Amino acid sequence: MNCTTQRLRSWALALASVALLAVSVQAAETGPSLLGVVNVNTASAEELQLLPGIGEVRAREVVALRQRRGAFKSVDELKEVTGIGDAGLKRLRPFVRLQGKTTARKP
Repeated sequence: MNCTTQRLRSWALALASVALLAVSVQAAETGPSLLGVVNVNTASAEELQLLPGIGEVRAREVVALRQRRGAFKSVDELKEVTGIGDAGLKRLRPFVRLQGKTTARKP
């Protein structure tokens, strides 16, 4: 392979990498994955699954914890649910409420 071909391949690879990075950044900046909020004190397991990072198992765990101990008094108490740590709580916080109506829906 000659030098020109190698340079062209290098440039093509670099250009493809930049394009992929731009698409990733754009996807991250398109906004929230959820519109509205979820009241964790009244939401069903199905409504809890609208939250980022909350699947069927975690949603059931939130409901079970709420039934065992009563209403959440602080959003931070969600860290008592297996699999919800500091990073997960940070992702959830904008969408979680302790009072009011659940209004969440996917965009």
